[in-house]
Amino acid sequence: MRIPAAFVVSILAFGCMTRTAPAAESSGGALASHLDHSLEAIPVNHAPGPEYSERVLNYAMSRGIEQTRGGRMWAAWVAGGDNDRAFIVAATSDDRGVTWSKPRFVLHSKDPEDVPLRRRARVSNFWADPAGRLWFFYDQSMASFDGRAGLWAITCDNPDAARPSWSAPRRIWHGSMLNKPIVLKNGDWLAPVTLWSRNKISAPLRDAYRELDAERMAHAFVSTDRGATWQRRGGVRIPETDFDEHMLVELRDGRIWLLARSARGIAESFSADGGRTWSEPKVRFPHVSSRFFIRRLASGNLLLVRHGHLNERTAGRSHLRAFLSEDDGATWKGGLLLDERELVSYPDGFQGTDGTLHVMYDHDRANAREILMARFTEANVLAGGFAGRDAQARMRVHKAMGPSAAP
Repeated sequence: MRIPAAFVVSILAFGCMTRTAPAAESSGGALASHLDHSLEAIPVNHAPGPEYSERVLNYAMSRGIEQTRGGRMWAAWVAGGDNDRAFIVAATSDDRGVTWSKPRFVLHSKDPEDVPLRRRARVSNFWADPAGRLWFFYDQSMASFDGRAGLWAITCDNPDAARPSWSAPRRIWHGSMLNKPIVLKNGDWLAPVTLWSRNKISAPLRDAYRELDAERMAHAFVSTDRGATWQRRGGVRIPETDFDEHMLVELRDGRIWLLARSARGIAESFSADGGRTWSEPKVRFPHVSSRFFIRRLASGNLLLVRHGHLNERTAGRSHLRAFLSEDDGATWKGGLLLDERELVSYPDGFQGTDGTLHVMYDHDRANAREILMARFTEANVLAGGFAGRDAQARMRVHKAMGPSAAP
């Protein structure tokens, strides 16, 4: 069954939850009958106990960071492992990232060990919409990836409150979304949703959801009603894709610029009709296969955070650098080195209410197990150094100190 481009799902009316046909019988009767468990929302734990403290957790993978209108920072990372044991932890800072709260909420399925497959939550990000509402987008899947997964969201109207109130979880579509939506000049919201390629499906489920194979690509989902409904507008299949992890930028000429992770580097594609159709993708920058970050700043410039210099493919995930473009990505300046060490990865960021730039990333997920943040300005990027009162490297967000996780 092919999902039509005009498929719409209301995330305000959870009763319209998307369902597809069950997995192919060849995936095994017991497993196939269990897959729809992923359509049941993992309970959001808004009162996490000491079992989620730094001294207990044993893994740390960066997901997303955002700032509210009131100045509070919300950050999320993955604990448990980059696998079917993954769960999400979120915390806040009210002092510009100097100190961080205990976990504010946790998404941890706690499915029994003896079930055929367990749910996990792993891909996620925070986003503050134009009205000041805070969104948390995340995925659910059976096993590490069951072939369908599902993009979910919760929202908060009072994210600066002592006790923020979050909505119930709502399912938007299949797949996942690692990076933030953008707001177009016409007011539309455009979200980068991906449904991973078949080679990412966990081994016991290799034959699951073949009816979705035509949808395995980097999608652009649109909301024209401030998030009440979302509709798939179009998509593009990235050659040699490696999770896509795509990001969207609206250029000054009105085109949408899509940048995606691939095995050969950072690929690009353009849309001149708001995301409905896309140009043939090609590699724009050499780059290690890993997440990068790009964002339009208040100045109109573009910020790009990536590994290595612009024309460099580093040997591993090292040398996170920040660059600026004043001409919509045609040329780039600066090259602020955020962290030169090995095993630094998955940058995400925001521009603060005071104009400063903040980029969160992880360092050595399974051993050092650190979530770090760099704070800097556009002037720092151009000068290539952390000079100035607002600039600071390697600010600690979280450090897991529990017993080492099993491989």
